[in-house]
Amino acid sequence: MRADQVVLLTCEGDVGRIAARYLGVRFGDLPVIVEKAVPRLVLLRRRLKHLGLIHVGGQLAFMAFQRLQRRVSQRRIAEIVGEASLLARWPDASEIIRVSSINSPQCLRHLQRLRPRAVLVVGTRIIAEEVLRAIDAPFINYHAGITPKYRGVHGGYWAQAEEDPGNFGVTVHLVDRGIDTGEVLYQERLAPSANDNYSTFPYLQLVAALPLLERAARDAVNGTLRPEKLDLPSKLWSHPTLWQYIKTGLRRGVW
Repeated sequence: MRADQVVLLTCEGDVGRIAARYLGVRFGDLPVIVEKAVPRLVLLRRRLKHLGLIHVGGQLAFMAFQRLQRRVSQRRIAEIVGEASLLARWPDASEIIRVSSINSPQCLRHLQRLRPRAVLVVGTRIIAEEVLRAIDAPFINYHAGITPKYRGVHGGYWAQAEEDPGNFGVTVHLVDRGIDTGEVLYQERLAPSANDNYSTFPYLQLVAALPLLERAARDAVNGTLRPEKLDLPSKLWSHPTLWQYIKTGLRRGVW
């Protein structure tokens, strides 16, 4: 498969690097477009507008706690990544293109130059409709949750927290104008171990999702995509507050 048929849009961090490395091996010198993180002040303003001061304050407290939890969970994270033979390192043969945002004119120009037949999306901000229309190729997103029931962030954690372990999993879907509302291509349910928690769930999910993302890319190039609309409840989830997280952990053993 020619490398110019598939492009990856992703972000800085372990998830982006692991995905790029895995896909780069399978799609040759896969071009990788990497966007900068959304400035924290911008994110804070958006959350305050939609969720209010008290709720956002609780989320910020939880995020501070989660940074500590992630450090404590490094051995388990390394185990998950190592067992899958994955590396958190950009692929050596790929063109790594850094842009301020996937919605920037710079990113749009690169997509038009590369002219891919499939655009894979891992961990980016919401893609503007202008970008989706810029090239004649499907945008295929990896979502860490079962859609449409667990849209937004940390779908695996919320399935566990809602006592719905049968919907702890991952989705690969087409991107549309909504938030994780596109038609589904592939899904897989998982069963985390007693050693897993909020900080390790994303690595378990990524390991399961990467083969599905590869399969969807090949389907797109071969013209064999089979998207479907699933008849599930639809809800958008955000980060838990610290008190929500502690309450759920104590009552349901979900950490």
